[in-house]
Amino acid sequence: MTFKARIKPLLALALALPALAQAAALDQFKSFVGSTKTARGEFTQRLVKNEGGAAKVSNTSTGTFEFSRPGKFIWIYKKPYEQQLQADGEKLYIYDKDLNQVTVRKLGNALGSSPAAILFGSNDLEKNFTLKDAGERDGMEWLQAIPKAKDTTFDQIGIGLRDGVPVAMELRDSFGQVSLLTFTRFEKNPALPDSQFRFTPPKGADVFEQ
Repeated sequence: MTFKARIKPLLALALALPALAQAAALDQFKSFVGSTKTARGEFTQRLVKNEGGAAKVSNTSTGTFEFSRPGKFIWIYKKPYEQQLQADGEKLYIYDKDLNQVTVRKLGNALGSSPAAILFGSNDLEKNFTLKDAGERDGMEWLQAIPKAKDTTFDQIGIGLRDGVPVAMELRDSFGQVSLLTFTRFEKNPALPDSQFRFTPPKGADVFEQ
C-alpha cells in the first residue's frame, strides 16, 4: 500500500469530531463548543461495512488526541501502525513513522467542512454544517451534521454526546461505509501551551510540501 493511499482515510478522519446530561444533542453540542478551548483523550476507530444485511467491523486502530481551538491539534495513531497528524494553526503535518516521511499541507484547505473542523476548528460551525438533533441511541443523544459543501469525503456525520462531551462519531460516505470513532478519557480544558503543537520533522525524515 502506498503512502498516499494510507494517508487519505486518516486525513479525512483526523482532519478528524465534535454538552448536559439528558439535554438534546444540539444543546449539549453548543455548550461543549462554547466551553471547551482545549481537550485531550483516547480514541478507537473502526470501519463498519454492511455485507449481506450484516454489519462487519474491520480496520480497528487506536490512539490519542489533543487539541486547542482553533486549528491546533495532535492526533496520533498508535496501533496497528504509528502515524501522527499535527497542526500548529497554520499548517498540517502528517508523519508516517514506518516510512519516515512527513507531508505538509495548508491547514485551511485541510479542515474546511471535514469532520475535524467540528473538534479542532472555530465555533462558527453552522457556516459549514447543517446541524439538527437525531434522537437518543445507545445511551447517547445524537447530533446530525451535514456538510454544506458538496465535495467533502463524508455525506453525513453523527455525533453522540453524553454528559456534555462527545462520546462517539459516525462518519458516513457515499459508498455506504461508516467509520466509527469512540472516545474515552476525555478531559476538558487541560493546560496545553501553543508550543506543544509546533512540529519538528524527525531526523532524516523526507518532507513533502503540498
